[in-house]
Amino acid sequence: MIENVLWIAVVLMVISSIIPKRQTIRNLIGGLGWGFFSIHWAYQPIHYLEINDYANVVLTLVVAAFCLMLAYSMIKEYKQNAEPNPDKINSINVTSMATSATAIGALFYFPFAQMPTMNTWIISAVTDQVMWMLDLFSKSAVRESWDMISLNGYKVQIILACTAIESIALFTGLIISVNAPTKRLASAFLVSVPVIYGLNLIRDVFVIIAYGEQWFGANSFDIAHHMIAKIGSGIALFFIAYAVMKILPELLDLIDGLWKLINEHLHAVVQKFTGNR
Repeated sequence: MIENVLWIAVVLMVISSIIPKRQTIRNLIGGLGWGFFSIHWAYQPIHYLEINDYANVVLTLVVAAFCLMLAYSMIKEYKQNAEPNPDKINSINVTSMATSATAIGALFYFPFAQMPTMNTWIISAVTDQVMWMLDLFSKSAVRESWDMISLNGYKVQIILACTAIESIALFTGLIISVNAPTKRLASAFLVSVPVIYGLNLIRDVFVIIAYGEQWFGANSFDIAHHMIAKIGSGIALFFIAYAVMKILPELLDLIDGLWKLINEHLHAVVQKFTGNR
């Protein structure tokens, strides 16, 4: 059921993205897409509550509220029959760009997350490449199954999160949604997607070796995966994002526009509850 809601959201966002900018119906369709997307995210806390992951409960609720805000903004723009101004970064340009970025990113990510065949293919491919790299380092790793690698008897399962497809989809969506010369778009792609994929393979190899050789004692997996690898990934993504924004400063306009939009909505909410007292 919830998968259907997700695909409805993605389809609506894609349709909104391909409709010419002068057609204000794109705002209505995009707004409906964000509305369905908010339903998808609002449903996620149920899963995280079951596993006591309260941080992700809060995070998914915040994302759901953000999607609802964008849905409201786009539908409001449609009702006002506003015309986009290409010379100015306004809420219409911001929501349209955010919708295009999300639609493209979703088209890259959700097939791997929702379709078993695609999911198995990418995980198996990454497992193959990790085994190849372990062999380069002369590590006697064993391929236990299509998604399982063991080193010295310590097994590590490769899951979708180990493929970096989320980060790849995010950067791909952002880059393609930008209206910029092809040369700059290609440069931004090259400094992000291939680099992310390569660094992710190194991360997977590091975790397997650290765990298999017990570099950090009994807590080797937790320290290597949950601490060192995550911190390293965060730092790497920060520098990659910086490089991409240097090449595509238009992304800063998107971030700034979304920030202003959030502040406007927060101000309106505060006024509604305090201004009439």
